[in-house]
Amino acid sequence: MINLNKLTTEASNTASRHIDQCTTLQMLQIINQEDKKVAYAIEKILPQIADAIDCITMHLKNDGRLFYLGAGTSGRLGILDAVECPPTYGTAPDLVQGIIAGGYNAIFKSREGTEDSEILAAQDLQEHGFSPKDVLVGIAASGRTPYVIGGLKHAKALGAATISLACTPDSIISGIADCPLTVITGPEIITGSTRMKAGTAQKLILNMLSTATMIQLGKVYGNLMVDVKASNKKLEERACHIVMESTGCSHNEASEALTTANGSAKLAIFHLLSGEPFDNAKKLLTAADGYIGKALHNLSKGAGSH
Repeated sequence: MINLNKLTTEASNTASRHIDQCTTLQMLQIINQEDKKVAYAIEKILPQIADAIDCITMHLKNDGRLFYLGAGTSGRLGILDAVECPPTYGTAPDLVQGIIAGGYNAIFKSREGTEDSEILAAQDLQEHGFSPKDVLVGIAASGRTPYVIGGLKHAKALGAATISLACTPDSIISGIADCPLTVITGPEIITGSTRMKAGTAQKLILNMLSTATMIQLGKVYGNLMVDVKASNKKLEERACHIVMESTGCSHNEASEALTTANGSAKLAIFHLLSGEPFDNAKKLLTAADGYIGKALHNLSKGAGSH
């Protein structure tokens, strides 16, 4: 028997106990007040989140990959974060991956029974070629989902880095992971509906994990996504504005630089800021591991062609 009474995410919320008798506006006020608590709960574990980011960054710099693994809402949130990385940061499709219990169909239609298998998670990770170089983030609001437990155990057995993300104190997955992240969001507005506050907290933390990692990988210059993949008209224009904002050039100059750089905003920016020909600019960027700031610093120290 599963003792739900021990899970804070399953407790009754006194603030919403009579929400079914409220006006629509009153319902929204209750939800809004509870949602405000999420950011403060995350603030309490920022040092642990920073440790997780440093761990992920180190592994990705050494040919590792980042995997999110979860069931239901937790799995879908992992997939959401993973699929946004290629268009936003120009990453390879397999660098950040999301795995959900039940596979592809579970993204769109609930298959909750699949979360009860530890073995299934190990099989799914094996199918994705998960290796000791990689990092696994196991996501479960309750912290006790068998699928996530199985995935973390499999990753640990391989010697891979493991991170857990739970919304209940003293959870099972936090006892397995190398880097446990426990954000206490408290009882949900609708008892047990962890797609609400717990899901919001998970989404915000996943945003932090991927965003800060990508910054540390040199995919952001200032606060601009300089590795954006211009795969549609909107993103092409965004790339153009990124080049303009970074260099102070005109729209025409940015467009021409992007065309010559085969759509690479990063290369276009460095070319314009450094004054280096494209071929040499590309070599200098590569030598600086793709960091614009580092490449400019190296150039100022005499590493360029001038």
